[in-house]
Amino acid sequence: MEFKPILNATDQVPLILGPCSAESYEQMEQTIQSCLALNPQIIRAGVWKPRTRPGQFQGMGEIALEWLADLQKKFNIPIATEVANPQHVEACLKQGLHTLWIGARTTVNPFYVQEIADALRGEKVSIMVKNPMNPDLALWIGCIERLYKVGIEHIAAIHRGFSFYGNSVYRNVPRWQIPIELRRRLPGLQLVGDISHISGSVAHLREIAQIALDLNYDGLMAEIHCDPNTAKSDADQQVTAEYFQANVFSKLIKRRVDSNSIIFNDKLNQLRNDIDQIDHQLIELLSLRMKIAEQLGLEKKENYISIFQPHRWDEIVERLSKYGKENNLSQEFIFSLIEAIHIESIQHQSKMMNLD
Repeated sequence: MEFKPILNATDQVPLILGPCSAESYEQMEQTIQSCLALNPQIIRAGVWKPRTRPGQFQGMGEIALEWLADLQKKFNIPIATEVANPQHVEACLKQGLHTLWIGARTTVNPFYVQEIADALRGEKVSIMVKNPMNPDLALWIGCIERLYKVGIEHIAAIHRGFSFYGNSVYRNVPRWQIPIELRRRLPGLQLVGDISHISGSVAHLREIAQIALDLNYDGLMAEIHCDPNTAKSDADQQVTAEYFQANVFSKLIKRRVDSNSIIFNDKLNQLRNDIDQIDHQLIELLSLRMKIAEQLGLEKKENYISIFQPHRWDEIVERLSKYGKENNLSQEFIFSLIEAIHIESIQHQSKMMNLD
């Protein structure tokens, strides 16, 4: 697949800015006006809001599309909104809104994605695809493929983080390895970091934005509201344009991909060699652990004991989470690591317990 860019490469980090929801014409106008000093390439605003629970603000609907269409002409800047079904697509195109995104709750459903793709067949649009709620790279890629197959070339991916069961400092854990793998498989695809949805609060916006830039993301998406305290949805993660400029954007460092310095490259190679050696040792230790797990499987088989003992699993999680914290490792990382090792261990034990 050969994709065409949605964001233009410039000396400034490309930005997609705007409120979580379009609440009124005046709110949108004030927010866009405040964002102009940051030179955003696209303004974002939700019109239909697929909320987690009923009774929450679900967007203004089609009436808001008229506001966006008028403001798009007034400010001469593309305005993007989320679509979740063919009816949304039709309503947006009717108003001349040709920059769209598919949200995380829609990306998870291939049926919905295909319906949206069919509605966009033959249309000249730019569309961004948010990662699915769960960490499923195949679903993310599948959504992009469905859009590409109906003739859409201007496609970008939005990394907005993933759901996590447990405690986390983020609203949606980044799981950086997944968007990195997406770029490896689809190298021409632009990648945008949705720092607001990953952070879930003001506290981590700068941190997430800097990591995204250090991973060579093509742009950042942030939720900007003219008055976040009165926002009807996701108020905790929205900031004013002035706050974003002073506390996030102005403090970001845009780094180079590589360097011509011989001294630097020599040091880098030395450190990478050290990491490679440790990685090999980790693999060897994991292999040894699985051999012991197979011995456990044989012992359990002979004594008619089930593979999984909940109390043992709870003890491992509690002990290693504490040990990981003492060694400056995040709870998300430790839990993911323990879980992956546990799954592999179960497979090895199961193999031994089911030998004839």
